[in-house]
Amino acid sequence: MTLEFSTLGLAPDFVDYMKGWDTQRELHGKVVAAEAPSTVLILEHAAVFTAGKLTEEHERPLDGTPVVPVDRGGKLTWHGPGQLIAYPILKLKNRSGIRDYVERLEAIMIAVMADYGIPAERVKGRAGVWIKADSKGPDRKIGAIGIRVLDGVTMHGIAINCNNDLAPYAQIIACGITDAGITTMSIEAGRNIAPGDIADRVIEEFRKHEEALVSSPEGALL
Repeated sequence: MTLEFSTLGLAPDFVDYMKGWDTQRELHGKVVAAEAPSTVLILEHAAVFTAGKLTEEHERPLDGTPVVPVDRGGKLTWHGPGQLIAYPILKLKNRSGIRDYVERLEAIMIAVMADYGIPAERVKGRAGVWIKADSKGPDRKIGAIGIRVLDGVTMHGIAINCNNDLAPYAQIIACGITDAGITTMSIEAGRNIAPGDIADRVIEEFRKHEEALVSSPEGALL
């Protein structure tokens, strides 16, 4: 197998966002140079707002809370305790297959949530994975995706809402969404589900897509 996994920190050992970003960038450089294998970083962040390249001024926190600008796609979002983060730093087998990569990230989240009886799915025109409108409420986002691909190697990744507090989302227009809500696995399943509970399953699902996604070490040296 060519894909490795590294757990940087799960509750109570939350990872500072800038420390995690520095780790991503350092590893990305090594993977590009074929000095390290493709690796998925697993973690929970300390609470932070981050702004992707499409963020607009009016979407920022109303109370002036600091926001970290990042080089991923997408808009403004929150990361923090109770949210499982996976940052795949992968040398893609198909450098032009970005849509396929995104769909596989979505499939990973959908499969993990299905284990808990949560009917997550894709919604046309929206990024990430969702719970469609039902008796509990309107469409609501449960898993986010924000990526960057540089020199054929991915950065950033997915965020799965497990048992995080939703109050921070009330301060922003999360991901630019004005006509839908945010939810968590715990809310949808009716029981507590922490990031540590699903970390191994996320790794298992990444393994299922490894052969299709990741360039072999030999290919990385070409």
